[in-house]
Amino acid sequence: MALLSSALNIFGAVLLAHAVYSAHEHSTLATIAGSLPVSPVHSYIIPTIDLPLDITLETLMAVLLLCVGIVIGSPELKPIQWRVWAGKLEKDKSAKTESINGDPLGPRGNPYAALEQRQGFLDIRSQRNEFADWVKSGSSKK
Repeated sequence: MALLSSALNIFGAVLLAHAVYSAHEHSTLATIAGSLPVSPVHSYIIPTIDLPLDITLETLMAVLLLCVGIVIGSPELKPIQWRVWAGKLEKDKSAKTESINGDPLGPRGNPYAALEQRQGFLDIRSQRNEFADWVKSGSSKK
């Protein structure tokens, strides 16, 4: 597969370079000659540049070949296993000594500790209990 992907990438790159050169030459010759547009189909996209259909198709084919060559040549994708990744981070000694958001709670290696602690949330139940205790202590004094 490496040979096929390399061949597709090389052929796609050469084809793309030729299409770019052809587009440049066509636009240069069209501005020098001041001729009428060759293909009115493309004039609605960019009215000042009228490329022939063969240059447009060559460009699209080159991009398609390059995409296919890159996809074929890429290594096989591996499934993401977050537990394995987090376990490796927890075993790493440098991750264990870092504190999250400057919170000196000691060494931790869990990369999701900041999310699990919910530092930005209030503990409503404990505050409700404190308020109830305050009300009870205030009402018993009166």
